[in-house]
Amino acid sequence: MNERTGIFSGSDPIEIVQRWLSEARETEPNDPDAMALSTVDESGLPDVRIVLLKQIDQDGFAFFTNYGSAKGRQIEATGKAAFVLHWKSLRRQVRVRGMIERLPAERADAYFTSRSANSRLGAWASEQSRPVASRAVLEERVEEARARHGEDPSRPPFWGGYLIRPLAIELWADGAHRLHDRFLWSRDAIRDLWAVERLYP
Repeated sequence: MNERTGIFSGSDPIEIVQRWLSEARETEPNDPDAMALSTVDESGLPDVRIVLLKQIDQDGFAFFTNYGSAKGRQIEATGKAAFVLHWKSLRRQVRVRGMIERLPAERADAYFTSRSANSRLGAWASEQSRPVASRAVLEERVEEARARHGEDPSRPPFWGGYLIRPLAIELWADGAHRLHDRFLWSRDAIRDLWAVERLYP
């Protein structure tokens, strides 16, 4: 029997992650929504970087980026991704693996509009993950974007959101003497019901 009480209580792992993130926003000093996103390149070599988790709903976990970035190209090639959230203040961790797809344009537009004008201009200026000669070149491109698009730029066609639809969610909490608590929710397909099991630490 997988007894789950306290911080692990609940039948829906996505709702538990939402609850944990809400708690982390009260305790974590910087970027509680920072997640280590993992993808693989065309040779199967793993690649990982920190991005910000911006939205959680019953469909999954969303973040935003340049489609032409290294991660964007890898996502488009494989349709799979994984990420880790780790909160030192709470001594908890969330691991997610699943399928990934582009968010609808209207959701990307809504989030892009919520960003500062300078951040939006930066999105226009940056050829993310590609070489740039100097910081000065980057700053020149920002000013060129400002001249072209003004102070209220719309979303570039090469920038948008991705949704990770989870097939596995593991919740971990630190325990004394390294006897941690780990619970794994898994399913074979997105529409399947979750199965949950306790894991050895």
